[in-house]
Amino acid sequence: MGLLRRFGRSRPGMLRRARGADEEHLRSWAAAREGVEAFVEPRTTVTDTTMLLVAADGEWTRRRVSGPDGARKLARSLRIPVYDVQLVGYPQRMRDHDARQRVLRDRQRRRDLGA
Repeated sequence: MGLLRRFGRSRPGMLRRARGADEEHLRSWAAAREGVEAFVEPRTTVTDTTMLLVAADGEWTRRRVSGPDGARKLARSLRIPVYDVQLVGYPQRMRDHDARQRVLRDRQRRRDLGA
């Protein structure tokens, strides 16, 4: 068994697939936050279909899922709305959250350099 496969990584050029840990992460993340919505991202040459969960405050997480149908099924079981990101795009609150986090990181970095 190769070293990369031993740690659950695939060889270069191989598509990364969803695992049970991915679904469990999405379930626990959604349960711990308010106003969560799901956005299904299409398969790429490197990664299988992914599901992006965005909370009401813009915090987000992304994990692989077992295709668009699997993403919709998971969203139904979580009782959250699900959208196709290619049709609706990413929510503004997610971009706003990332911008706020960037500012906070920059401030902390400046404090650390001044100390």
